[in-house]
Amino acid sequence: MLKVLKITAAAATAQLMLMASASAQSFLRDAEIEQFLSDYSMPIFEAAGLPAEQIQIHIIGSPDLNAAAGNLHMFVFTGLITEADVPNQIEGVIAHEAGHIAGGHSQRTQEAMESATRPMMMSLVLGTVAILAGAPDAGMGLIGLGQQVGTSNFLRYSRGQESSADQAGLAYLEATGKSGQGLIDFFRKLRNQQLISSYYERGQYYSTHPMANDRMSILERKVKESPYYEVKDTEEEIQRLRMIQAKINGFMLDPQATMRQYPLADQTKPARYARAVAYYRDAQLDKALTEIDRLLEEEPENPFFYELKGQMLFEHGKITESIEPHRVSTELAPQYALLKINHARALVATENTELSAQAIDILKLALNMEKDNYFGWTELARAYSSQGDDTMASLATAEAYFHVGAPHLAHRFATRALDKLPEQTVEWRQASDIVNATRDDALRYQRNNPQGNRPGRFSVSGDTSLPAYRR
Repeated sequence: MLKVLKITAAAATAQLMLMASASAQSFLRDAEIEQFLSDYSMPIFEAAGLPAEQIQIHIIGSPDLNAAAGNLHMFVFTGLITEADVPNQIEGVIAHEAGHIAGGHSQRTQEAMESATRPMMMSLVLGTVAILAGAPDAGMGLIGLGQQVGTSNFLRYSRGQESSADQAGLAYLEATGKSGQGLIDFFRKLRNQQLISSYYERGQYYSTHPMANDRMSILERKVKESPYYEVKDTEEEIQRLRMIQAKINGFMLDPQATMRQYPLADQTKPARYARAVAYYRDAQLDKALTEIDRLLEEEPENPFFYELKGQMLFEHGKITESIEPHRVSTELAPQYALLKINHARALVATENTELSAQAIDILKLALNMEKDNYFGWTELARAYSSQGDDTMASLATAEAYFHVGAPHLAHRFATRALDKLPEQTVEWRQASDIVNATRDDALRYQRNNPQGNRPGRFSVSGDTSLPAYRR
């Protein structure tokens, strides 16, 4: 689903993940939700003096009311989005977490986070499922990663740091002309949750963000002093949030639970959006298409409706029919790499040489936008393989392994490509860079795994054991 909530498989994305947790969640990718979060976060990051373009916002598929940040990474849980009453509550939490980033509050955990990177990324590579076309019950209209990430011990802040982040967050909101009331309302929501739930049942925000008794009163006084205290979200902004919530609920909830929350009697756009996803996931394609087509009649230039329609058709085996809605989505919104990758994926899946050639051009554009998108590289490998170009397929596979955190495999495939590429070409330099960057890891792997070192035959059907693309 869920590029700000930029959840790629790059090792850099993994730096904040700790594996020691009783509960594990999945990363999600979705252009629509990422854009929603980006629109609210970028002004705050700029007000905080942070390098806004460098901060990656990651979406965690979990019902917990939680968020965490540090070292130019921010993690937002889907539960925070779905439980928000208005966008300003999400905005308040983003501002608070930006305060943690600006204050450098996570630096003490950097060593532990770095040590957690390798096992998390390797869990991707060693997953039980090879690259698949996708399954309806796995997805969210999004690119999601199958890895599991620990969250309960994610980051822990002291009360002093919490107060500092509070004050910084309120300053950022004021600088952007927004009210801090959303942050207050969010904390009240958490306090109510704390009162009615046991520790093990409630969300984990309180366990990582301790709330002193006097914090709320201090916050309330500061918020009321702001000249923007009375600023409210517009109806358009609230409606946008409702659509995002409907999409998340449609993908995260059981289809029957979605239908109960959004019954047929409810004919609002969010309800129809949620039902479209629920029907699709429940293998009721005709009903799903009816709902999404009704939405498209009302919003014929909404790229995300076309994306969802393309996904519905693709996941139900209607590959050729899925191409056109995916093409339209990229035409309407060419700025999203994820939409381009979805379009190319459908083209490659036809196993048509001419269409695969088109997919190669589209994937190159997408990967120029998101160089660390491992699924884009795996689809490029498939496309080249369908063209009979095993050398370029090996190079693309090397890139995929490099960005998924498997340097010894990246080294193997880059070496294979390097042996056949003309010297001093762009592709030859690309392969050389990977070989040089992964040489030490490859040698270390060879020493530790003397029997697991035989070169394997390239095969996009799963021989490379790359992680599955969760849709």
